[in-house]
Amino acid sequence: MESISFPLTAHILKPEGKKAPTHTYTPYEAQQKFAAVLKEQIEKINKAQNQSDLMTEKLARGENVDLHQVMIASQKASITLQATIEIRNKVIEAYQEVMRMQV
Repeated sequence: MESISFPLTAHILKPEGKKAPTHTYTPYEAQQKFAAVLKEQIEKINKAQNQSDLMTEKLARGENVDLHQVMIASQKASITLQATIEIRNKVIEAYQEVMRMQV
């Protein structure tokens, strides 16, 4: 199974001593980069869901699939989807907070 990463948060885990080079994006570039990252992560989530479904179907048909592998794939897909939903909820909450700000 392929792991799902969130590259935009990788800088948080870097040691303080090493500063990553910063790049200033135009609003259009930032929008395109965000859209590309979002699309890539959604595709990975879909792939995990499809893999889980495939393994479950194989188990149901009686093919030679280990039950623990099916359960692991199912849990990975479930946890990935739950994490994505929580991230979506936080983004919506942040958006609503910004919209409530008075300028």
